[in-house]
Amino acid sequence: MDADSPTIPKSTLASVLFILFLRLVAVSCFWFGLQYWAMLVGYSLVGAGRFDLLSLPWKVASTCLAVVFPVAALGLWLIVSWGPVIWVLAAGGQIIMYGLLPETFGANRLIILLHILVAVLYCIFRVILWQEKRRRRQQVSVDLP
Repeated sequence: MDADSPTIPKSTLASVLFILFLRLVAVSCFWFGLQYWAMLVGYSLVGAGRFDLLSLPWKVASTCLAVVFPVAALGLWLIVSWGPVIWVLAAGGQIIMYGLLPETFGANRLIILLHILVAVLYCIFRVILWQEKRRRRQQVSVDLP
């Protein structure tokens, strides 16, 4: 039995690069999550970052990010729509921590810069993919009399 639509649209270079980009961000999110878990259980920072030794703001922030970053990594790796949304929550949390509350969490401009760079690259990819989709629709559309 033949399929109704035997042709499958080919992936473009932009879509392949976008998937690679999302997977790289997913790996970095997983790494961030592992770092927070290592800190909370006392494996890193010579045990100084254990949960019971942290101040209340650090307890709240580190436990939330220890959960949110691996979830964002899963969503980004699977290329589902909620992956970037969860990443925005995690990145926003770190930007607030290190950008708006440096007296509590310390200043980390590199993390802020990297999150902004990832967000800009994501927006650029989405615009390029939108243009490709629009161009493809225009090529396929047929004007009937």
